[in-house]
Amino acid sequence: MRRLLSALAVTGCLVTGLPAVTLAQSLPGFTLFSGIEGKNQLPFRLDFGGQTNGWDRYNLRIPAKKMKLAVAQFVVNYPNYYKGTFDPKKINVLVNNKKVAVSEVKWDKEGRVIEIFPEEPVPAGTNVVLELSNVQNPAFGGTFYFNCQVLSPGDVPLLRYLGTWIINVS
Repeated sequence: MRRLLSALAVTGCLVTGLPAVTLAQSLPGFTLFSGIEGKNQLPFRLDFGGQTNGWDRYNLRIPAKKMKLAVAQFVVNYPNYYKGTFDPKKINVLVNNKKVAVSEVKWDKEGRVIEIFPEEPVPAGTNVVLELSNVQNPAFGGTFYFNCQVLSPGDVPLLRYLGTWIINVS
């Protein structure tokens, strides 16, 4: 009887501990001292765990409450110490879980900026995911602040800050 209880206890610990290990790098956690206010932190998911020097897919999310105006252009900038690579041909925009047509994606390596132009403006009040596939994570891990700015159609051509994704690669 004692062996059975021991085996069940060990099995229970392994089964409950496995999902925590698997999901550890896939979603943002609670960040205490980031320098970014909580209201400006955007959610994201790294589909393949955010391993250094590995291939990944970044799902950079923008909640509907942040989409106060329609958006004609998304701009993602990242720090100079992020040495990963992006595939502009594998960047998609999903609006309310549906892929929308993208007219152009520009990646300025030197300026550390990705510009995404949907064919039609993305309506206000919608959930948006910027899906960056075929991302080569940097060889060295760290915490990287990816900032999101948008340009509204017919607006003064000034980018508006929506928030920051705090991405950890380890």
